[in-house]
Amino acid sequence: MKKYLLLFCLMALVQVAFANNLKDFPIHTERTVMQDSVVIEFGKSGKVVIIVDSKEDFDKLKLMNINQIISELDLEKNEETGELTIVEIRKKDGTIKEVVKVYEDSGQTEVNVAGMRVYVDESGDNTRVKFETGTRKNSDPPFRSYFNLDLGVNNYLDESGSFPTSDKPYAVKGWGSWMVGLNWMAAQRISKGFYWDFGIGFHFYNFKFENRDYQAVRGEDEIEFIQRSDVDGFKSKISSSYLTATTMLELDFGKMNDQGRRGLRVAAGPYVGYRLGGQSKYVYRELEGSGRHKDKQDTGLYLENLRYGIRGEIGFGRVKFFTTYDLNELFQEGKGPELNPITFGIVF
Repeated sequence: MKKYLLLFCLMALVQVAFANNLKDFPIHTERTVMQDSVVIEFGKSGKVVIIVDSKEDFDKLKLMNINQIISELDLEKNEETGELTIVEIRKKDGTIKEVVKVYEDSGQTEVNVAGMRVYVDESGDNTRVKFETGTRKNSDPPFRSYFNLDLGVNNYLDESGSFPTSDKPYAVKGWGSWMVGLNWMAAQRISKGFYWDFGIGFHFYNFKFENRDYQAVRGEDEIEFIQRSDVDGFKSKISSSYLTATTMLELDFGKMNDQGRRGLRVAAGPYVGYRLGGQSKYVYRELEGSGRHKDKQDTGLYLENLRYGIRGEIGFGRVKFFTTYDLNELFQEGKGPELNPITFGIVF
């Protein structure tokens, strides 16, 4: 009887929560002489009335549990999720909006109503009841597209798998070696909380040298790093840009557990990019002089035209971090040091 009254109390809440929708559905009532009845009142004028014709039927009603009531209603159960739809709204355009869902398993009952959830656990010696609000499920379309922005810091790993030390002329300054990516992405839902993400974007990389006295120049056969003692250097870097295609598989544990954006999200997959440009830039000032000068050279001749690697993402709530690692080297074979770019950042 406890579950029975709980169910119909929640059904009463539906009329309050969806008052704006119900105005499109006229309700016809007629006065009936009642011998025995259960009346649940809510709001100013709302009522749920259960009428029986005899005292014997009324006594039987009190003994019925939620499973018997559902059986009498001949409701269809979703075999995959174990959910039963108790109340639904049929709109004028023919679409159906499910309002009340019930899930029962081994002494545990969960009722979801219009963004509210009541959880009853009778599996132990004591009955526990938990009430939550704000649990309305957000729409999760099977396919969607969106834009995002990558902002990260760059470095690279040498042939030993380590970050180059400061004594190397090409060692980068972590803060200032930026990567910016503009991406158009799409997500195809495979199953609940499981997605295939794919898209294309423009990525811009800066590798800012820690030792600003070294300048990257285009030699006859390879890129060269020369030390400038004739000027006072301010900035030295290599930049490159790519058109990049990415594909990943994503697991959204929040969607799996019906928690929306409040769950952990992880994704991983390969990417491939084609180089659009590349140059070196050196900013300096003449010794005992004033004013700054810029020296730019096209060093793209020695950069790999094709880059490919693995991207990983991890997020919680509205925050998402990413990392990328190039499986091939930044420079063409024999045209520069053996360096594999790596990036860490955040997705907006």
